[in-house]
Amino acid sequence: MKEAAFVPLRLDENERALFNLLDAALNVSEYTDKVDVLSYRSPVKRVVHELNETFGVLSGLMIANDFRQGRRLVQDKQFKDNEEFFRQVFEIGRRYKIMNPERMRNNYGKMIYLLQDANLREIRNYLGFSCVAPIKTVASLLEERHALEMLRDSRCAAATSVAAVNPGLLSDSEALQRFARSKQQAIEGLVRDYSSASLPEDEIRLCLASISDSQSYLASNRSPITRMIDYLEKYFKPEKAEPGLSLEIRAGKNGARLSHSHASQYEYVLQSLLLWKNITTSMLRLWWVVEEDLLGGSMYRLRDTGQGLNRMQHAPETSHLVHSILHHTQKMRPRWVGSSVVHLGDHNVPNALMFIDKYTQISRILSPIANTVHDIPALAAQPNTRAYIEESFGGAETLQKRVLCDFFKHGFDGSGADNFFDAGSCIDGRLTSAWNWCSRIEKKSFFHVFLMAGFVGFDGHFEK
Repeated sequence: MKEAAFVPLRLDENERALFNLLDAALNVSEYTDKVDVLSYRSPVKRVVHELNETFGVLSGLMIANDFRQGRRLVQDKQFKDNEEFFRQVFEIGRRYKIMNPERMRNNYGKMIYLLQDANLREIRNYLGFSCVAPIKTVASLLEERHALEMLRDSRCAAATSVAAVNPGLLSDSEALQRFARSKQQAIEGLVRDYSSASLPEDEIRLCLASISDSQSYLASNRSPITRMIDYLEKYFKPEKAEPGLSLEIRAGKNGARLSHSHASQYEYVLQSLLLWKNITTSMLRLWWVVEEDLLGGSMYRLRDTGQGLNRMQHAPETSHLVHSILHHTQKMRPRWVGSSVVHLGDHNVPNALMFIDKYTQISRILSPIANTVHDIPALAAQPNTRAYIEESFGGAETLQKRVLCDFFKHGFDGSGADNFFDAGSCIDGRLTSAWNWCSRIEKKSFFHVFLMAGFVGFDGHFEK
């Protein structure tokens, strides 16, 4: 029940058409390039001009897509007369991003900054309307239809379960078929018992599919973190290091900014991975508080953070949730290694958008590493690559340990910041070090093994 309040509804066909219009309008928009600059011109005038231009492009694309509906939208009307249309379109874009964090990597920033400006009191009064509508969720739809009791039905768990949660299912075709049949039976039972004049069948299926989508996202993004924790516990022991596989690091050596013994580094890596896992588990709630902070109408300041001009804004809701996740993680371990400072609203992490953008990339960092380590035994079994692996690295398991040891040492050594003072073991710095390791993968002795395992990069696709 609680989670359903944060699960966005999957887009239907009409909403997908509107999303494509929004995406096209954002593709040609130069909103942040025109607004986030130091200028003598009034910022309010700049913002209003760019907002009107974006609204105009959206209206024009609507006419091109559906002439009759588009004409009704714009004929003899001002933008404020179409408040519901703009609220709906931007809500669809925000909902799509929450469901698919790996998408809209360029356009979401433009959209959320546009909405951030449009929701400032001065701009909102000038426009005459607000562009921000509440996100449609499973719970909000069922509450509107007076059918929240469906979420308490025990069949909901089976109807929204995903095979990815249980890896054993994927290798057993019969078990997978039984799983699919039981899931379908649960869905049909819920549709039969809860469909009514106020809640049609397709809306029930949409709600169940939306919950399944969120389960799939959590399973796929937690999986690489869980696998890396398993590898750490399987190949390394905190009490004693194998010869040549010590996790010990010393500040100033090989770029490290921290000094940890083997046992301390083991604990530091494990704590970081557990924290990332807990943050990923709470990702839907995080999106909610991030949007509350960004779109709440509070002011921001343009500041040069060392990486260009950025919007610096306090994020109290995000900070509160992240600190609660951190506290929960700290209670899971007997001691805490390193700093527990959360940078948010300063030059390291200027606002809540920058924070969540970093943490949605955890699976993109860890998946290629976990996949390569998993594929090494198969590569070592092939005649074409066996000799290379055995002669260069001493065998499959030795190579696996070398890759993991290098990442656990140098992906968590406090490196990667712009200067010495910003480096270290803070919550944000742990992820910065991991990104820094990824940026140097080409220089590693085992880089060719990554390529043989199908590695193409850590960054994914920006436009898809």
